Amino acid sequence: MSVRYPIKDQVAFASAATTPFSKTSNERTQAGMAIDACVAAIRAAGLGAADIDGISGSGTSPEAKWMQSALGIPRITWWQNPSLTGTFATTIYEAMHAVYSGACSTVLCYHAAYRLPWQSRAAAADAMRRRVGELTGMMGAVDPETMGGSVGYTAWASRYLYEYGRRREDLGMVAINSRSNALRNEHAVINTPLTMDDYLQGRMIRNPLCVYDMDVAIDGADAFIVTTAERARDMALRPVLINAAASGMVANNDEDQLPGLHQHGQQIVVEEMKRRGDFWIDDVDLYYPYDGFSMLTLAWIENIGLCRPGEAGDFMREHWDWAQQRVLLRGRVPFNSHGGSLSEGATQGSGHIREAVMQLQGRAGSHQVDGASKALLTIGGFFFNAQALSLHTV
Repeated sequence: MSVRYPIKDQVAFASAATTPFSKTSNERTQAGMAIDACVAAIRAAGLGAADIDGISGSGTSPEAKWMQSALGIPRITWWQNPSLTGTFATTIYEAMHAVYSGACSTVLCYHAAYRLPWQSRAAAADAMRRRVGELTGMMGAVDPETMGGSVGYTAWASRYLYEYGRRREDLGMVAINSRSNALRNEHAVINTPLTMDDYLQGRMIRNPLCVYDMDVAIDGADAFIVTTAERARDMALRPVLINAAASGMVANNDEDQLPGLHQHGQQIVVEEMKRRGDFWIDDVDLYYPYDGFSMLTLAWIENIGLCRPGEAGDFMREHWDWAQQRVLLRGRVPFNSHGGSLSEGATQGSGHIREAVMQLQGRAGSHQVDGASKALLTIGGFFFNAQALSLHTV
């Protein structure tokens, strides 16, 4: 059934850029990384600071007002720092709607990931990072009995394995797929092969999820130029049109109150994307199922309709390229071509979007997918951050 969705194909990515990522020591500040990514995105689009009239930064990154001054942008008519309670896709949604409404014409979007003390030993040893954690209230102390945050996905992963009679090897397929793709991406922070034996012997964090099931905390930044489709056609790179976007959430959406694996935000996102967009998984050249936790990838594969509930592991094996140790749908469509959050680095979805844009512009370098023109991104989890984008070139 069609639905009123007038923003379809009216807004586009004009460019995307990134910085080197680090998961250990790094002397760069969060602001410095954000500035570098933003400057690169502006220049890649063939623009100058004066061409930007909107700023959309993720809630955990430096504020828009600070970034305007740092970048020398003389005048803006719209800005926003949406919360990162969801994923970075929220930042893009805000920019889309601002451009379409006429609040501004060209938006600089950015996200700077920054390891805090609860995320790594190296970060915990850094006095400056400890202070940042204290000032932002993000020290990461978690009650061991809570279902909140990452613990919630551990519980639901356990429920998934129990309810469908599956084994941890299904989760391992996700981790190996991401790692194999990361080996092709010189930007990824982890570039060593991963076997199933390695996975099964990995350090257990909270059963059934081990160290290979959880995204890799990094320092780094991504940035984008979002503008009207018409204006993007006059810029330096091939425009990447946003065909559809959607978010989804059910009641109750708290980790311990979720109705079940059969009813959460992902199902709503899938329904809305099918209603709003012109193409779906059978039509794409690239697919990006979120892998902040390995089980989220299994859930997205099932919920977008590639297989029935509980069968994602079998589906991955059916489409597994054993020589390359990764999924290739129809023998050619990679899942998370960059290595995803599990191996390229945890960017809360900005890396998935940046990778898709750069692939569609033919700028992915060593791991470019030939002839890529359509991409589907299903980003986020179950509770309050299920989101999606479909992108294409013309």
